[in-house]
Amino acid sequence: MRPGLAKLIMFFLIFCGVNLYSQDQVTADSLEMVYSKTNLPAAEKLKVLYYIASNETDPSTKLRYSQELIKLSKETDSLKYLGYGIYERGNAYKLRGDFGEALQNYFDMAKIANSLDSKRFLAVANLSVADVYSKMSNLEQAVKYYDESIKTFRELSDTSRTASALFNLGDAYLKNDNPNKAFQYFQESQKLFKSINDTMGVAYNKGSIGVIYAIRGENEKAEENIHQAVETLEKLELFDAISEYLSDMSDVYENKGDEQKATDFALMSLDIAKTYGFKDQISKADLQLSRLYENAGDIPSSYQFYKDHIHYRDSVSNVAMVQEMEGLRADYEIAQKQMEVNLLNEKQKSQKIAVLAVSTAGVLIALLAFGLYRRNRFIKRTNVIIEEEKNRSNNLLLNILPEETASELKENGHVRAKKFENVSILFADFQKFTHYAEKLSPERLIEIVDYYFSAFDEIMDKHGLEKIKTIGDRYMAVAGLHSAGDEDAYKLVLASFDMLEFVENAKENQQFPDTHFDVRIGINTGPVVAGVVGTKKFAYDIWGDAVNIASRMESSSTAGRINISEHTYALVKDRFICKYRGEIEVKNRGFLKMYYVNGIKPKQASTS
Repeated sequence: MRPGLAKLIMFFLIFCGVNLYSQDQVTADSLEMVYSKTNLPAAEKLKVLYYIASNETDPSTKLRYSQELIKLSKETDSLKYLGYGIYERGNAYKLRGDFGEALQNYFDMAKIANSLDSKRFLAVANLSVADVYSKMSNLEQAVKYYDESIKTFRELSDTSRTASALFNLGDAYLKNDNPNKAFQYFQESQKLFKSINDTMGVAYNKGSIGVIYAIRGENEKAEENIHQAVETLEKLELFDAISEYLSDMSDVYENKGDEQKATDFALMSLDIAKTYGFKDQISKADLQLSRLYENAGDIPSSYQFYKDHIHYRDSVSNVAMVQEMEGLRADYEIAQKQMEVNLLNEKQKSQKIAVLAVSTAGVLIALLAFGLYRRNRFIKRTNVIIEEEKNRSNNLLLNILPEETASELKENGHVRAKKFENVSILFADFQKFTHYAEKLSPERLIEIVDYYFSAFDEIMDKHGLEKIKTIGDRYMAVAGLHSAGDEDAYKLVLASFDMLEFVENAKENQQFPDTHFDVRIGINTGPVVAGVVGTKKFAYDIWGDAVNIASRMESSSTAGRINISEHTYALVKDRFICKYRGEIEVKNRGFLKMYYVNGIKPKQASTS
């Protein structure tokens, strides 16, 4: 290793210190350069990987370096750095809004803390668990874990982490509409942050106190505090906090009646949140913009932002995740109690070991003989179960991937993206979905949507078409991915008429008296790229300009109608009755030619 690089590494390791909270993107960038250009010994590599992961502010990059740290920690049998890696991986998931994954990592970190007998490490784990519960608006569990961590940090005279925990507890109360109690904790944490010259902590405090001033209607104080917070956080490149406080600035200007500035700040917040993948902040900004555009009379934009808000809100805070998180918490607490019981049992057993040793050996010999006999029977049964599970997994794979793609995935372990030149894409969307979604219970809404989408799936199977996915109340399907015939666009339009007929029959038969859905459909034909996204919970998807135009065809359609582009029209005009709508302006596309498909031409009707 070159002497200059060695000195740089030692500077960071000596002067940065081990802090499980600070983030400094400049430090991370510098160390990434060192790490990529230097062949470090394993011990130094562990330290450098930890400092990169802990200081990195981009969640995807933080996750990548955390995974590297975990892998190297296991290879070198370093339990301490394994705990650090799992902790930073949890932080990366928390930044992305994947709270279930974050919680699992923090509980795993707590188990390592117990193995290391480290009170400080366990307190950090408890604080992180509390932060996740706070994000999920579970105040009761958040307060429980905050109190445990604060108590330990005070015992250890750890001023920095005590201040951080007090601030986060105040933030939990603020999120749960108790600004007065939040203000008390912010004032206490502010004194501690100032006493240790913690610039980042002071900035966070200023921003949150600014939010409270905004709630109280003291807009000038709110604006001053939040503006100062954003200035400092921008220098530190803490973009998740910047996005949140820009959103708070939007609220301040909305309260002052300056809706243009409010919209500008909300758009800036959304842009940062989307850039770095902060799901909960994307949801919040979308909701703000929906409200602002509604006030401005721009109903289409308001509706789109509200749909985006619902999508991201559900991806961050859904019933399944809440249940999963409660299960993780229960598992962790049961494991803690079990450790205490095991310890007590061990003390009692130590008095009886001598007496039981001989009899235990005899029992073990008998069990071994009996075990050998049962082993052969078990192997036979296991082979049958394995074969059944293999068939089951194959069927599940074919249920989410085309057969050709599933075979490639099983054979190679990955799927290579492929380009298809002439694919027809269908989007279908329920009108008034948001209106009914706000009035119906989640269980009732899911029952109704499942009824329609299951029928659409059967229609696709009937015509030999491929369903791609559902996005909220939108249904997406294609024709021509794994066939090269001239019938693809024709089949997709036929399927569209079947979908319209099914929806209309459901209304006439009063299948769901509390809802009266209408569906609009859009179709386009063109080149796409298809492949599998991700390595966990992967999904088959398609991309390309043709997909975007198909989406625009759907949004430009009307209830009970099939709207097609000029590319699809050229393929089906001889077989369907089509009406030219003219060139219609669509968002980000200019003017596009569109056609309504009104029915099947008589000759085709007799043969279809």
